[in-house]
Amino acid sequence: MGRVVVLVLGMVLLVLGAQGGIRLLADHDNAGVLQWLPGGFPTQLGCFVLMTLIGAALAAVGGANVRRSGSGR
Repeated sequence: MGRVVVLVLGMVLLVLGAQGGIRLLADHDNAGVLQWLPGGFPTQLGCFVLMTLIGAALAAVGGANVRRSGSGR
C-alpha cells in the first residue's frame, strides 16, 4: 500500500509542477498554487521545477517498487 501511495504522490507532484511551470511561463502573473510565495517569478519557477523533479523521482521509485512487488501489495 505504501508503494502505491509514493507512486500516486509522485505523479501528483509531477503534474502540478509541470502544469504550474508551463502556466507561469505563459503568464508571469499567474503562479497558481505558489502565488503566496515571495520572490517573484524566478523563485516561483524554481519551485515548480523542483516540484516537477521531486515528483518524477518519486513516481519512478514508486513505479519500480510496485512493479517489483507484482500486484502492488
